[in-house]
Amino acid sequence: QVQLVESGGGLVQAGGSLRLSCAASGRTFSSYAMGWFRQAPGNEREFVAHITRSGGNSYYADSVKGRFTISRDNAKNTAYLQMNNLKPEDTAVYHCAVFWGGSYYYPSSYNYWGQGTQVTVSS
Repeated sequence: QVQLVESGGGLVQAGGSLRLSCAASGRTFSSYAMGWFRQAPGNEREFVAHITRSGGNSYYADSVKGRFTISRDNAKNTAYLQMNNLKPEDTAVYHCAVFWGGSYYYPSSYNYWGQGTQVTVSS
């Protein structure tokens, strides 16, 4: 079992930055890869970023590449999503999740999810 709690969301103007955190408890944090997804009203859950267990490799959706950075601190059992140059289309609820296998791109490849944190970007 893994429990995930996201924080750091809020309201920001376009061009601004936010840093999301995902605090994990339960299973050993360094034993699993992590992902961030987002979901806007009326839309399906969308892949944002993925990071491997050690943090040595990361992958991004094309829509956020160059603006967002995923990272993790295994000593603090926490994953992060640094979001820069935010755009109104980034507005969504952001969720972190534990990867269990398969393609990192699909929500079905993750088996534990946090409750999400709202990010709203005004134009």
